[in-house]
Amino acid sequence: MHRNSFHKLLYLSWLLSLGLLVASERGEAGTSERTQASQSKATDTPSSNLPPQQQRAHDIFKQLIEINTTHSTGDTTLASQAMADRLLAAGFPAADVQVLGPVERKGNLVARYRGKDAGLKPLLLLAHLDVVEADPADWTLEPFTFTEQDGYYYGRGTSDDKAMAAIFMANFLQMKEAGFQPERDIILALTADEEGGDHNGVKWLLANHPDLIDAEFALNEGGDGELKNGKRIANTVQASEKVYQTFTLEVTNPGGHSSVPRKENAIYRLSEALLRIANFAFPVSLNDVTKLFFERSAKLEQDDLAEAMRGVLQSPPDPAAITLLADMPLYNAMLRTTCVATRLDAGHADNALPQRARATVNCRVLPGTSIDSVQNTLATVIGDNQVAISRVGKATASPPSPLTPELLHTITSISEELWPGVPVIPVMSTGATDGLYLRNAGIPVYGASGIFDDIDDIRAHGQNERILIEAFYDGQKFLYKLTEALSHENLK
Repeated sequence: MHRNSFHKLLYLSWLLSLGLLVASERGEAGTSERTQASQSKATDTPSSNLPPQQQRAHDIFKQLIEINTTHSTGDTTLASQAMADRLLAAGFPAADVQVLGPVERKGNLVARYRGKDAGLKPLLLLAHLDVVEADPADWTLEPFTFTEQDGYYYGRGTSDDKAMAAIFMANFLQMKEAGFQPERDIILALTADEEGGDHNGVKWLLANHPDLIDAEFALNEGGDGELKNGKRIANTVQASEKVYQTFTLEVTNPGGHSSVPRKENAIYRLSEALLRIANFAFPVSLNDVTKLFFERSAKLEQDDLAEAMRGVLQSPPDPAAITLLADMPLYNAMLRTTCVATRLDAGHADNALPQRARATVNCRVLPGTSIDSVQNTLATVIGDNQVAISRVGKATASPPSPLTPELLHTITSISEELWPGVPVIPVMSTGATDGLYLRNAGIPVYGASGIFDDIDDIRAHGQNERILIEAFYDGQKFLYKLTEALSHENLK
C-alpha cells in the first residue's frame, strides 16, 4: 500500500484501535500486547513488480511466515489477530470477524463474507496457521524470516499451510474490494493445532461454536499440483484420507541378571512380533477415490507402471500389478491399510535382563475399515498372546467426500482454463488433515489448492521449506476462480 508517511501513521493508528477493540471483546489477558506486536509486523514490504492483488498476497504471506506459530513457543492468536485487523480495516463488520479459542496462544480466526442469502448453506475455506517446529540450527536460512531466493519463497509454513491461509485472506480482501456478491456466505477459518497439540481449532470450533463454521462443503489443504522436471503433470483433489490409529505392543518378563541370560527375553519376543508385522501386507481394497486416481494416473504413465495401474482396477486385481505397485511406498499406501513400527523402548539397566519391552506401531487405516478388525489382524499376525496390544487414543473416522460430477466439472474447467491439458486427479491422502473433523460433522471437504510443487522435492515439515513463487500466485488465481464458482453453485 502506497501512502505518504502522514497518511500511513493515521492508518496504523486506526488499525491499532480496531485491534484493541477486538482484544477487549475477547477479554483475554495479554491480547493488547499481541495486537500491537501484530501491527508492528503488518508494514507491507514491496517486492519487485507485482500487480496490486499479488502484492497484497505477498505481504500477507510474509507477515504470516514471520509470526512464529509453532506449538512450543508460537502464538496462533497473534497471527489470527493480525489477519482480523486486515479484514476490519477493509470494511468487514466486526460481528463477522472473530478471534476466539480455548487458551491464550491458540486463537482461531473465523470471518464471514455475506452472500445474497439465496437459501444455500455457506462455503467454508479452511487453512491452519500452526506450523511444525523449526530449529534455526537445522536450516541454512532463518525459518521465521520470509526469504525470496532463486524463484522460491522460503520459510516455515510456506508450503504447509500458510500459503493457503495467505491466499484465502488476499482473495477475501480482493472480493470485498471488487464488490463481489456471492449467492451463499463464504466462511474463512484459520485455525490452530492441526500439526499437533491439545487445542485443535477445527475440533474446538465444532464443539463450542458449530454455527460459525457450519457449511455445505469446504475447501482445505490435501490436494495440490504436481510438477516433475519442471512440467505440470497433474492437479490433484483430495476427497478422502486414511484414518490414524496408533497401537502399543508390550512384552513383560520377570527379568534377572544379565550374567545368566535365559532364552526367554522380552526384547527378543517383541522383536519377533515386529518382524511378523514387517513381513505382513494388509489386503488391497480400493474405494471410489482411489479407483479414479489409478484410472486417471495410468494415462500419465508408460509401460509397466501404466499397465499395473490398469491391472489393479481389474476384478479381482492382477497379482502382478499389486506386486509392482507395492514396491512404491506411496502407491502401496493407497492400496491398503498400513502398520509400521515407529518407536522402541525396552529394559531398565545395562546389566539386567529386560523386564519390559514396548513398541509403538502406527497404522493408517483405509476409510470404512474398523479399528477392531485392524487390531484383530495384528493379533493374528503376531500369533503370541504374551504380546499385549493396546490402542493409543481413539481413532477419528474420516468418510470420503462425494466426488459429484458437478464438483469435478467445476474444478476441471478452471484447471483447464489455467493449465490446458493438465488432468485433474482425485486422491486419497495417506496422512490426515483437519478435514476429518468436518467430514465427521457431515461437511464434505475437498483438498484443492492449484499450487504446484516438485514431487521429487517435497519440503513440508523439513529443512528450508519453500514454495515456488510462480506457483504461489498461480494458486491465488486458481483459488479465487474456484471460490467464486463454488459460491454460486449448488453441487448436490
